[in-house]
Amino acid sequence: MKSVLNEKMHESRAFSPILSRKQLSANIAMIAVIIFWGISYVSIKVTVVEIPPITMALIRFAIASIMLRIILRKVEPQTKLDKSDLPKMILGGILGITLYFIFENIGVKMSSATNASLIVSVVPIITIVLDVLLFHSRISLMKILGIVIAVLGSYLAVTANGKVELNSVHFLGNILMLCAMLSWAFFTLVNKSLQVKYSGLFLTTYQTIFATLSFIPLSLFEYKEWKLFSLTALGNILFLAVFCSFGGYLLYTFALKHLDVTLTTIYLNLIPVVGVLSGYLILNERVLPIQLVGGIITLLAIVIINFEFIIQRRNL
Repeated sequence: MKSVLNEKMHESRAFSPILSRKQLSANIAMIAVIIFWGISYVSIKVTVVEIPPITMALIRFAIASIMLRIILRKVEPQTKLDKSDLPKMILGGILGITLYFIFENIGVKMSSATNASLIVSVVPIITIVLDVLLFHSRISLMKILGIVIAVLGSYLAVTANGKVELNSVHFLGNILMLCAMLSWAFFTLVNKSLQVKYSGLFLTTYQTIFATLSFIPLSLFEYKEWKLFSLTALGNILFLAVFCSFGGYLLYTFALKHLDVTLTTIYLNLIPVVGVLSGYLILNERVLPIQLVGGIITLLAIVIINFEFIIQRRNL
């Protein structure tokens, strides 16, 4: 009898899906996220020419906040924020949106697109190290391999010739981009404890609202630069608000809930790859074959991490 049961269990494993539906959906969500966020570099680069960085972030997230609030009231009218979680929720909004986009918008404006994209590769290292130190998470050899391959892939994708400009003109911009990546890593870890209690929509809505409120006093420092902007700038802000902020954050928090923190940060390494391709298609920037090779190598890293999920699922 036991042998028959074991045989049936073995057969059920053999015919069970490689990834669960939620894991598959989470992977698809992350692909959409990297496309939106990769293209966002082009939109930011075009828009900051007309609108100062913090003011642009305020407009962008004000639009996103309104959209998110309307949807949250329809989808989760009964969900309430516990007072005990308020500090973490505010901190998440400040780290993942306010500080991140102040650093990124100014950093992209001051630094070269290549340097700004390259620094994104630091995210997996920072996030996983913090995850191990703060949450005592274990890291497997396969994850380490995936991280190394992903960083290598991103390096090839955004540098091409292996050279990174670090002159005085770009140095401050590079430092600001590094600060943005550090802020994002802490944001990811703060949300790790909140996502157990709240949905991605709830988290995104409240953190976006708190971030928008914090942008208001900061934007006043740029009032001398305020002026009417073109329809092109408006179109880019709407893209950033609707697809990158509204849609992107919802998809990212959903993926973060169903995928390992290592895999989601590995996916982020594809953002500079998408940035390079969108720069080529939209801004007619040059793309070298070695950059495409870098993108393929980064995809390999994602496959490796997913393979570990498959092994773990088969052993359940």
